Amino acid sequence: MSVSLPIRDRKIRFALVGCGRISANHVAALAKHEQRAELVAVCDNRPAALEAAVAKTGAAGFASLDALLAESDADIVVLATPSGLHPRQAIKVAQAGRHVLTEKPMATKFDEGMQMVRACRDAGVKLFVVKQNRLNSTMQLLKGAIEQQRFGRIFMVNVNVFWTRPQSYYDDAPWRGRWDLDGGAFMNQASHYVDMVDWLVGPVDNVHAYTATLARNIEAEDTGVMSLRLRSGGLASINVTMLTHNKNLEGSIVVLGENGTVRVGGVAVNRIDHWEFADKRPEDAQVMDANYAPTSVYGFGHPLYYDNVIRTMQGEADAAVDGYEGLRSLEVIIAAYRSARDGVRVGLPLVF
Repeated sequence: MSVSLPIRDRKIRFALVGCGRISANHVAALAKHEQRAELVAVCDNRPAALEAAVAKTGAAGFASLDALLAESDADIVVLATPSGLHPRQAIKVAQAGRHVLTEKPMATKFDEGMQMVRACRDAGVKLFVVKQNRLNSTMQLLKGAIEQQRFGRIFMVNVNVFWTRPQSYYDDAPWRGRWDLDGGAFMNQASHYVDMVDWLVGPVDNVHAYTATLARNIEAEDTGVMSLRLRSGGLASINVTMLTHNKNLEGSIVVLGENGTVRVGGVAVNRIDHWEFADKRPEDAQVMDANYAPTSVYGFGHPLYYDNVIRTMQGEADAAVDGYEGLRSLEVIIAAYRSARDGVRVGLPLVF
Protein backbone atom coordinates (compact mmCIF):
# COMPACT_ATOMS: atom_id res chain seq x y z
CA MET A 1 0.00 0.00 0.00
CA SER A 2 1.31 3.43 -0.92
CA VAL A 3 -0.42 6.54 0.46
CA SER A 4 -0.38 9.46 -1.98
CA LEU A 5 -0.97 13.07 -1.01
CA PRO A 6 -2.89 15.28 -0.73
CA ILE A 7 -5.82 13.58 1.02
CA ARG A 8 -8.84 15.85 0.80
CA ASP A 9 -11.91 13.65 0.44
CA ARG A 10 -11.82 11.85 3.80
CA LYS A 11 -10.30 11.87 7.28
CA ILE A 12 -6.58 11.26 7.67
CA ARG A 13 -6.07 7.80 9.16
CA PHE A 14 -3.47 7.54 11.94
CA ALA A 15 -1.91 4.51 13.63
CA LEU A 16 -0.11 4.75 16.98
CA VAL A 17 2.84 2.46 17.74
CA GLY A 18 3.82 2.43 21.40
CA CYS A 19 1.17 2.80 24.11
CA GLY A 20 3.30 4.06 26.98
CA ARG A 21 3.72 7.34 28.86
CA ILE A 22 3.54 9.79 25.94
CA SER A 23 0.83 7.98 23.97
CA ALA A 24 -1.96 9.69 25.93
CA ASN A 25 -0.88 13.06 24.51
CA HIS A 26 -1.20 11.73 20.98
CA VAL A 27 -4.59 10.15 21.60
CA ALA A 28 -5.90 13.34 23.18
CA ALA A 29 -4.48 15.51 20.38
CA LEU A 30 -6.11 13.39 17.68
CA ALA A 31 -9.43 13.52 19.54
CA LYS A 32 -9.37 17.32 19.21
CA HIS A 33 -9.20 16.92 15.42
CA GLU A 34 -11.85 14.23 15.05
CA GLN A 35 -13.50 16.09 12.18
CA ARG A 36 -10.35 15.69 10.07
CA ALA A 37 -8.48 12.72 11.55
CA GLU A 38 -9.12 9.33 13.10
CA LEU A 39 -7.05 6.81 15.03
CA VAL A 40 -7.59 3.51 13.25
CA ALA A 41 -4.93 1.30 14.86
CA VAL A 42 -2.77 0.98 17.97
CA CYS A 43 0.23 -1.27 18.48
CA ASP A 44 2.28 -2.50 21.43
CA ASN A 45 4.13 -5.73 22.16
CA ARG A 46 2.99 -5.63 25.79
CA PRO A 47 -0.44 -7.31 26.01
CA ALA A 48 -1.71 -5.26 28.96
CA ALA A 49 -0.72 -1.93 27.40
CA LEU A 50 -2.27 -2.92 24.07
CA GLU A 51 -5.50 -4.06 25.70
CA ALA A 52 -5.78 -0.78 27.61
CA ALA A 53 -5.15 1.27 24.46
CA VAL A 54 -7.77 -0.64 22.47
CA ALA A 55 -10.29 -0.19 25.29
CA LYS A 56 -9.56 3.53 25.51
CA THR A 57 -9.56 4.35 21.79
CA GLY A 58 -11.71 1.72 20.12
CA ALA A 59 -9.00 1.34 17.47
CA ALA A 60 -7.88 -2.01 16.11
CA GLY A 61 -5.03 -3.52 18.13
CA PHE A 62 -1.86 -5.11 16.80
CA ALA A 63 0.96 -6.84 18.66
CA SER A 64 3.59 -5.99 16.05
CA LEU A 65 4.40 -3.26 13.55
CA ASP A 66 4.53 -5.85 10.76
CA ALA A 67 0.97 -6.92 11.49
CA LEU A 68 -0.22 -3.32 11.65
CA LEU A 69 1.31 -2.47 8.28
CA ALA A 70 -0.09 -5.63 6.70
CA GLU A 71 -3.62 -5.38 8.06
CA SER A 72 -4.43 -1.69 8.67
CA ASP A 73 -5.18 1.09 6.20
CA ALA A 74 -3.40 3.85 8.14
CA ASP A 75 -2.05 6.76 6.10
CA ILE A 76 0.50 7.81 8.71
CA VAL A 77 2.15 5.87 11.53
CA VAL A 78 3.04 7.59 14.81
CA LEU A 79 6.12 6.21 16.58
CA ALA A 80 5.84 6.67 20.34
CA THR A 81 8.27 3.85 21.07
CA PRO A 82 11.71 3.90 22.74
CA SER A 83 13.85 6.38 20.82
CA GLY A 84 16.46 3.86 19.73
CA LEU A 85 13.77 1.90 17.87
CA HIS A 86 12.58 4.86 15.78
CA PRO A 87 15.05 4.47 12.89
CA ARG A 88 14.35 0.84 11.99
CA GLN A 89 10.61 1.33 12.54
CA ALA A 90 10.51 4.51 10.46
CA ILE A 91 12.37 2.80 7.63
CA LYS A 92 9.96 -0.13 7.71
CA VAL A 93 6.95 2.20 7.67
CA ALA A 94 8.40 4.25 4.79
CA GLN A 95 9.14 1.15 2.74
CA ALA A 96 5.50 0.14 3.24
CA GLY A 97 4.46 3.43 1.62
CA ARG A 98 3.09 5.03 4.78
CA HIS A 99 4.01 8.44 6.15
CA VAL A 100 5.91 8.71 9.45
CA LEU A 101 5.44 10.85 12.56
CA THR A 102 8.09 10.20 15.21
CA GLU A 103 8.35 11.39 18.77
CA LYS A 104 11.52 13.10 19.94
CA PRO A 105 14.33 12.42 19.69
CA MET A 106 14.00 11.03 16.18
CA ALA A 107 16.97 8.72 16.86
CA THR A 108 19.75 8.23 19.39
CA LYS A 109 22.50 8.13 16.73
CA PHE A 110 23.03 10.79 14.10
CA ASP A 111 23.78 8.37 11.27
CA GLU A 112 20.56 6.48 12.01
CA GLY A 113 18.64 9.76 11.95
CA MET A 114 20.06 10.43 8.50
CA GLN A 115 19.05 6.93 7.42
CA MET A 116 15.46 7.74 8.44
CA VAL A 117 15.49 10.91 6.35
CA ARG A 118 16.92 9.11 3.33
CA ALA A 119 14.46 6.21 3.59
CA CYS A 120 11.45 8.55 3.72
CA ARG A 121 12.84 10.68 0.89
CA ASP A 122 13.50 7.63 -1.30
CA ALA A 123 10.02 6.23 -0.58
CA GLY A 124 8.37 9.57 -1.32
CA VAL A 125 6.72 9.80 2.11
CA LYS A 126 6.62 12.55 4.72
CA LEU A 127 8.70 12.39 7.90
CA PHE A 128 7.39 14.53 10.77
CA VAL A 129 9.35 14.96 14.04
CA VAL A 130 7.41 16.04 17.13
CA LYS A 131 8.68 19.35 18.53
CA GLN A 132 5.44 20.54 20.08
CA ASN A 133 7.03 23.04 22.49
CA ARG A 134 7.77 25.35 19.56
CA LEU A 135 4.03 25.94 19.29
CA ASN A 136 3.37 26.90 22.90
CA SER A 137 2.11 30.48 23.16
CA THR A 138 5.12 31.74 25.13
CA MET A 139 7.60 30.31 22.62
CA GLN A 140 5.68 31.75 19.68
CA LEU A 141 5.92 35.22 21.23
CA LEU A 142 9.65 34.86 21.83
CA LYS A 143 10.24 33.55 18.32
CA GLY A 144 8.28 36.48 16.92
CA ALA A 145 10.38 39.00 18.86
CA ILE A 146 13.59 37.42 17.55
CA GLU A 147 12.33 37.38 13.96
CA GLN A 148 11.32 41.04 14.29
CA GLN A 149 14.90 41.73 15.46
CA ARG A 150 13.69 43.43 18.62
CA PHE A 151 16.72 42.14 20.55
CA GLY A 152 19.24 43.55 18.09
CA ARG A 153 22.40 41.52 18.50
CA ILE A 154 21.80 38.56 20.80
CA PHE A 155 24.67 38.21 23.24
CA MET A 156 23.69 35.31 25.46
CA VAL A 157 21.03 32.63 25.86
CA ASN A 158 20.68 30.51 28.99
CA VAL A 159 18.45 27.45 29.36
CA ASN A 160 17.80 25.55 32.60
CA VAL A 161 15.97 22.23 32.85
CA PHE A 162 15.81 21.33 36.53
CA TRP A 163 13.46 18.38 36.80
CA THR A 164 13.25 15.19 38.80
CA ARG A 165 13.09 11.60 37.61
CA PRO A 166 13.33 9.16 40.53
CA GLN A 167 14.97 5.77 40.17
CA SER A 168 11.49 4.23 39.94
CA TYR A 169 10.92 6.11 36.67
CA TYR A 170 13.87 4.30 35.10
CA ASP A 171 13.05 0.97 36.73
CA ASP A 172 9.48 1.04 35.41
CA ALA A 173 10.76 0.91 31.82
CA PRO A 174 14.22 -0.68 31.61
CA TRP A 175 14.96 0.95 28.23
CA ARG A 176 15.10 4.37 29.90
CA GLY A 177 18.60 5.65 30.45
CA ARG A 178 20.16 3.09 28.09
CA TRP A 179 22.56 4.46 25.49
CA ASP A 180 21.15 2.40 22.64
CA LEU A 181 17.46 3.00 23.28
CA ASP A 182 17.18 6.30 25.12
CA GLY A 183 20.26 8.32 26.00
CA GLY A 184 20.25 10.48 29.08
CA ALA A 185 18.93 13.83 30.27
CA PHE A 186 20.16 15.74 27.20
CA MET A 187 18.80 13.26 24.67
CA ASN A 188 15.47 12.52 26.32
CA GLN A 189 14.11 15.07 28.77
CA ALA A 190 15.98 18.14 27.46
CA SER A 191 15.86 17.45 23.72
CA HIS A 192 13.05 19.98 23.28
CA TYR A 193 15.18 22.61 25.01
CA VAL A 194 18.20 21.89 22.82
CA ASP A 195 15.88 22.23 19.84
CA MET A 196 14.57 25.48 21.29
CA VAL A 197 18.04 27.06 21.32
CA ASP A 198 18.81 25.98 17.75
CA TRP A 199 15.37 27.06 16.50
CA LEU A 200 15.46 30.44 18.22
CA VAL A 201 19.08 31.56 17.84
CA GLY A 202 20.92 28.86 15.85
CA PRO A 203 22.66 27.56 13.99
CA VAL A 204 25.24 26.34 16.51
CA ASP A 205 28.92 26.59 15.60
CA ASN A 206 30.51 24.44 18.30
CA VAL A 207 29.78 22.65 21.56
CA HIS A 208 31.66 21.92 24.79
CA ALA A 209 29.90 19.75 27.37
CA TYR A 210 30.24 17.82 30.60
CA THR A 211 27.92 15.00 31.64
CA ALA A 212 27.65 13.00 34.86
CA THR A 213 25.66 10.13 36.28
CA LEU A 214 25.47 11.26 39.88
CA ALA A 215 22.55 9.53 41.55
CA ARG A 216 20.60 7.26 39.18
CA ASN A 217 21.48 3.70 38.32
CA ILE A 218 21.47 4.18 34.53
CA GLU A 219 24.01 3.99 31.71
CA ALA A 220 23.59 7.55 30.45
CA GLU A 221 23.76 10.89 32.25
CA ASP A 222 21.29 12.23 34.79
CA THR A 223 23.01 15.65 34.77
CA GLY A 224 24.81 17.71 32.14
CA VAL A 225 26.02 21.18 31.19
CA MET A 226 26.54 22.36 27.62
CA SER A 227 28.25 25.52 26.37
CA LEU A 228 27.53 26.65 22.81
CA ARG A 229 29.01 29.20 20.47
CA LEU A 230 26.44 30.38 17.97
CA ARG A 231 27.21 31.16 14.34
CA SER A 232 25.94 34.67 15.05
CA GLY A 233 28.76 35.12 17.57
CA GLY A 234 26.66 34.93 20.72
CA LEU A 235 27.06 32.36 23.48
CA ALA A 236 24.55 29.96 24.99
CA SER A 237 24.41 27.45 27.81
CA ILE A 238 22.08 24.56 28.61
CA ASN A 239 22.04 23.18 32.15
CA VAL A 240 20.12 19.99 32.79
CA THR A 241 19.51 17.67 35.71
CA MET A 242 16.94 15.02 36.59
CA LEU A 243 17.96 15.17 40.26
CA THR A 244 16.01 18.19 41.52
CA HIS A 245 14.69 17.44 45.00
CA ASN A 246 11.11 16.22 45.18
CA LYS A 247 9.58 17.88 42.10
CA ASN A 248 10.12 19.45 38.69
CA LEU A 249 11.39 22.94 39.49
CA GLU A 250 12.17 24.84 36.32
CA GLY A 251 12.24 24.72 32.53
CA SER A 252 13.36 28.19 31.48
CA ILE A 253 15.09 30.26 28.82
CA VAL A 254 16.66 33.71 29.10
CA VAL A 255 17.58 35.73 26.01
CA LEU A 256 19.86 38.76 26.46
CA GLY A 257 20.35 41.16 23.56
CA GLU A 258 21.57 44.70 23.00
CA ASN A 259 17.99 46.02 22.88
CA GLY A 260 16.01 43.56 24.95
CA THR A 261 15.79 41.01 27.74
CA VAL A 262 13.28 38.17 27.99
CA ARG A 263 12.96 35.40 30.53
CA VAL A 264 10.42 32.63 29.98
CA GLY A 265 10.19 30.50 33.10
CA GLY A 266 7.85 28.18 34.91
CA VAL A 267 8.23 24.43 35.03
CA ALA A 268 8.18 24.13 31.22
CA VAL A 269 8.67 27.59 29.60
CA ASN A 270 5.01 28.30 30.34
CA ARG A 271 5.35 31.71 32.04
CA ILE A 272 6.83 34.96 30.79
CA ASP A 273 8.67 36.39 33.82
CA HIS A 274 10.37 39.34 32.12
CA TRP A 275 9.68 41.07 28.80
CA GLU A 276 11.55 44.33 28.15
CA PHE A 277 12.64 46.00 24.91
CA ALA A 278 14.02 49.39 23.95
CA ASP A 279 11.21 49.79 21.42
CA LYS A 280 8.00 49.80 23.44
CA ARG A 281 4.99 48.42 21.59
CA PRO A 282 1.30 48.47 22.56
CA GLU A 283 1.02 44.68 22.24
CA ASP A 284 3.64 44.23 24.97
CA ALA A 285 0.94 44.93 27.54
CA GLN A 286 -0.81 41.72 26.53
CA VAL A 287 2.29 39.51 26.66
CA MET A 288 1.48 38.09 30.07
CA ASP A 289 -1.77 36.72 28.63
CA ALA A 290 0.33 34.03 26.97
CA ASN A 291 1.11 32.47 30.36
CA TYR A 292 -0.53 29.14 31.07
CA ALA A 293 -0.50 26.45 33.74
CA PRO A 294 0.70 23.15 32.25
CA THR A 295 -0.73 19.87 33.47
CA SER A 296 2.67 18.28 32.69
CA VAL A 297 6.08 19.22 31.30
CA TYR A 298 4.78 18.33 27.82
CA GLY A 299 2.73 21.54 27.57
CA PHE A 300 -0.22 21.95 25.22
CA GLY A 301 1.56 21.85 21.89
CA HIS A 302 0.58 18.39 20.66
CA PRO A 303 -2.86 19.39 19.29
CA LEU A 304 -1.28 22.38 17.51
CA TYR A 305 1.43 20.15 16.11
CA TYR A 306 -1.16 17.67 14.82
CA ASP A 307 -3.02 20.52 13.14
CA ASN A 308 0.09 21.21 11.06
CA VAL A 309 0.52 17.50 10.26
CA ILE A 310 -3.09 17.14 9.16
CA ARG A 311 -3.00 20.28 7.02
CA THR A 312 0.26 19.08 5.44
CA MET A 313 -1.35 15.73 4.62
CA GLN A 314 -4.26 17.63 3.09
CA GLY A 315 -1.93 19.73 0.96
CA GLU A 316 -2.73 22.97 2.80
CA ALA A 317 0.59 23.50 4.62
CA ASP A 318 4.23 22.50 4.80
CA ALA A 319 5.62 20.43 7.64
CA ALA A 320 6.64 22.70 10.53
CA VAL A 321 9.24 20.18 11.71
CA ASP A 322 10.37 17.59 9.16
CA GLY A 323 13.23 15.11 9.30
CA TYR A 324 15.82 17.69 8.31
CA GLU A 325 14.72 19.98 11.15
CA GLY A 326 14.78 17.03 13.54
CA LEU A 327 18.38 16.27 12.61
CA ARG A 328 19.55 19.72 13.68
CA SER A 329 18.96 19.34 17.42
CA LEU A 330 20.03 15.69 17.30
CA GLU A 331 23.35 16.82 15.84
CA VAL A 332 23.88 19.29 18.71
CA ILE A 333 23.17 16.58 21.30
CA ILE A 334 25.51 14.08 19.65
CA ALA A 335 28.19 16.80 19.55
CA ALA A 336 27.67 17.33 23.29
CA TYR A 337 28.08 13.62 23.97
CA ARG A 338 31.26 13.49 21.90
CA SER A 339 32.61 16.51 23.75
CA ALA A 340 31.84 15.05 27.16
CA ARG A 341 33.34 11.68 26.21
CA ASP A 342 36.55 13.02 24.65
CA GLY A 343 37.07 16.20 26.68
CA VAL A 344 37.20 18.41 23.58
CA ARG A 345 35.24 21.14 21.85
CA VAL A 346 33.24 19.72 18.93
CA GLY A 347 32.46 21.78 15.86
CA LEU A 348 29.36 21.52 13.68
CA PRO A 349 28.53 20.11 11.23
CA LEU A 350 29.70 16.78 12.57
CA VAL A 351 32.43 14.94 10.69
CA PHE A 352 32.23 11.16 10.45
